[in-house]
Formats: sequence, C-alpha cells, structure tokens
Amino acid sequence: YSCALCQSFAPNHICIITPERPGLCGAYNWLDGKAAHQISPAGPNQPVKKGKAIDPVKGQWQDINTFVYNNSHKSLEIFNAYSIIDNPMTSCGCFECISCILPSTNGIMTVYRDYMGMTPVGMKFSTLAGTVGGGVQTPGFIGHSKQYIGSQKFISAEGGAPRIVWMDRALKEEMAPILREIGKSLGIDNYYESIADETVSVTEEDVLEFIALKNHPALSMPPLF
Repeated sequence: YSCALCQSFAPNHICIITPERPGLCGAYNWLDGKAAHQISPAGPNQPVKKGKAIDPVKGQWQDINTFVYNNSHKSLEIFNAYSIIDNPMTSCGCFECISCILPSTNGIMTVYRDYMGMTPVGMKFSTLAGTVGGGVQTPGFIGHSKQYIGSQKFISAEGGAPRIVWMDRALKEEMAPILREIGKSLGIDNYYESIADETVSVTEEDVLEFIALKNHPALSMPPLF
C-alpha cells in the first residue's frame, strides 16, 4: 500500500508500505494501510501492484517504480525497498529512526529521533533529518521505523541487521529483545554487546576499534562498496 499523508510538507515523497517494511513514521504498517483503504477508498492509502520483479533482492518492481514516479511529481524513477545504498526509499521527515553507513566499519549506525547527542557520522539527528528528509533520495541514508529494524527485510540487500555497529543507547536497550534474537539466529552470543553506543564513543574511529575488539559480524561481511 502507498501512503501519501506526508505530502503536504514533502510533496515529492511517497511511502510504499510492504508486509515486511512498515511506514517510516512507525504509525502505519501494511494492515493499517489495507484498513485505511477499505474505510476511505479514495484516501491517501492505495493498493499498489508489484508487477514484474526487476531486482527481488534489493526490492525493486516495475509497477511500483511506475506508481512512485507518477505519485512523486515525477521526481523519483527508481527505488529499492530493501537497500540503503542503491536508490533507497525517500523520506518525508517524520521518521522514527535514521540509519546511515559508517564506511570504515563496513556497517551502519542507527539513531532514534529522541536522541539529542552527536553520532559517529558527525551529525546530530536534527542535522541528519535535514539531509535525509524532504523526499530526496540519499544513497547511504534511510529514514525508517523502529519496527523495521526487526524485519527480515531490514536493509537485506546489504546483509540486514548484522550491519548495525552503533545505536544510541536508549534505542539499543528498547530493541534489546529483538537484537538478542537476531544474534541468536546468527549463532553469535555477544551480538548485542558488540553494538557500540554513545557511552562507548561518538566517533567512527573509536567505534571501529570497539567492534574489532568485540569481533562484530559486520567486519567479516562483504564490503559495502
């Protein structure tokens, strides 16, 4: 389902909500979109057919590309639902979290909107939001919901949640059950403990040193670039 609720302040952004990727605001999942469409068939939530699969790994389908193009004021021709690097989904500005690449770590950081401090990418959330939001496609950066972190499709094109090397502490503690379950599924007992937070450092260099000591799985994954 699509969601156009935020087009009043991000006119070129359109959300595509899948069963595995909730709306980036955290307020809408696929079932919410379905229910909203049944209540208001002409409303902001419309069913979208996937059509021919162009790249199922990255989450790109022909009919979705066409829908996004026509409903983003023809500003976005291609988007991949499950990639943070290659033509990622755009964001409006009301995302719960932002994830972005930390190149030297071969992983990503994820920060929640309530965190006011500095992050290893050198920007606070407010500055990141200005970079990522507004319907602009920003390779290496995505806005998303907290719920999406636990999805099997969370940046699955790049290897998924095992790429997370830094989170702000409050988000990390809130997501602890999910992160520990991910670690268990990977057979890595200390996965949760190997994710750095602001109490460890807010510089990329120190995060790299920390995850190397913890033998974080991101270091043994294929290069992001």
